[in-house]
Amino acid sequence: MTQGYIALAASLLGILAPAGLAGQASRPAPKAAPLPIRLVVAPSGNEARYIVREQLARVELPGDAIGVTSAITGQIVLDGKGGVDSTASRIVIDLTTLTSDRANRDRWIKRNTIVVDSFPNAELVVTEIRGLPVTLPTSGTLSFTLIGRMTMHGTTTPTTWDVAAVANGDVFTGRATTHVKFGDFGMQQPKVMMVLSIVDDLKLEYDFHLVRQALQGNLCMSHCEPPWRRSNLSDRHGPFGASR
Repeated sequence: MTQGYIALAASLLGILAPAGLAGQASRPAPKAAPLPIRLVVAPSGNEARYIVREQLARVELPGDAIGVTSAITGQIVLDGKGGVDSTASRIVIDLTTLTSDRANRDRWIKRNTIVVDSFPNAELVVTEIRGLPVTLPTSGTLSFTLIGRMTMHGTTTPTTWDVAAVANGDVFTGRATTHVKFGDFGMQQPKVMMVLSIVDDLKLEYDFHLVRQALQGNLCMSHCEPPWRRSNLSDRHGPFGASR
């Protein structure tokens, strides 16, 4: 009798064990955690500018004063889950290199409005991106909103940028645009004899050329030196620059 019970138990184990193993084998493997993505400012193809409407003396109609620079460094780090790593995401612009079509305007703005001797750079710390797909595409057009803290003339203020971009493989190009006032950054509105009036509305534009780089977990984010720290721009102050 005892031997019969043992044989029955062995038979049941032989039937149930494979079924249990099959059930384990059919379970899907856990998904790998998404890797952060770093969008780095390329060495070329970037330009920031300001545009402001002015009325000059002895000129019949108002026109736009436009100052531009291509001295831009930085990166934006996406966490792979739809968020931004704001501690590693910033764009830095060298305002000492801003130029327009009038050298006397450039000298006045740098000396009196921006005061580049004390505040040579401007900086945008990116804190949020709305409307950007979690998985970045490799082709097509994108429209989204970028939110960040912008520092210029020693003053930091929140800004919202409308962004239109084109994806081409690991390259993203496009334009980001926002509007600010001189007073938002504690800057003096230009007042010179040849300028009758200036509209208190600075249109800032950034024509960007960013290159995607995958990061291995948090290794690079915690051990790699960000581009703006490698640049001599940070030695002069570290704060983002005006666009149009």
